[in-house]
Amino acid sequence: MRDRFLTGLIGYPIAHSAAPAMHEQAAAALGVRCHYQLIEVKGAGHDDLRAMVDGIRRLGFAGVNVTFPYKEAVVDLLDDLAPDARAIGAVNTIVVDGARLVGHNTDATGFARAIEPLLASAPRGPIALIGSGGVGKAIAFALAILGVGELRIFDSDGAKVARLAGQLADRHAARGVASVEAALDGATGVVNATPVGMLPNRDSPVPDSLLHPSMWVADAVYTPLWTPLLLAAKAKRAKVLTGRDLAIYAAADAFELFTSMMPSTDVMANAFDAVMAARYSRPA
Repeated sequence: MRDRFLTGLIGYPIAHSAAPAMHEQAAAALGVRCHYQLIEVKGAGHDDLRAMVDGIRRLGFAGVNVTFPYKEAVVDLLDDLAPDARAIGAVNTIVVDGARLVGHNTDATGFARAIEPLLASAPRGPIALIGSGGVGKAIAFALAILGVGELRIFDSDGAKVARLAGQLADRHAARGVASVEAALDGATGVVNATPVGMLPNRDSPVPDSLLHPSMWVADAVYTPLWTPLLLAAKAKRAKVLTGRDLAIYAAADAFELFTSMMPSTDVMANAFDAVMAARYSRPA
């Protein structure tokens, strides 16, 4: 069994990522070594991504994670896709399997684990999803797997929304809507799957006036942990879910794919919390 692993993350911006701490400390708790390399590249085109992916294959990586804005762009550069990634059309985890690169999507499994307790305690009803990019697709499929009712999807790119709704047509009542207001009209919950609110951006994808105490609000962004959207939802006394649990569970599922070992989510959570504590303070 291997006792050393080289892994990493491709994306931009990623200097803030808690992933190195989570993966490296999870490995140490299992008695193995892991180096998690941040591969931060702005504006990478198809040829740039191909060069990076080929480098992963050649340089001894066990695999890498992929984040914004490359989760969809890497799909056609891989040798194979796991069924989840193939259905979603986005990859956040690439595993090196011999000479082959296989794409997976642990955003979907991670979000399902994160949101399930909140869904279990919330009334059933329409859910608004803001964003239909790589993480938005994964979240949409996770919600479909969990059997939620109507899913309303809004994105400034209407063609992407239509494609995603079409992908879900045989398993979920999903439809695109023309505005955030239409998405949230009567919704029991809303998920932000866009980078809006990620530092240095301090905007919110949802006007404060649309938030109310009887809904829940989740954000996939975790830098900062308390985004403008979640601060506004908290002020309205809505139930909230930060990006913390999604980040931890998605990382744990990726670690298992890279190493064939099951990490401690408690160790990963402690590592994540330490990184966040060093950067941000949580409101009372």
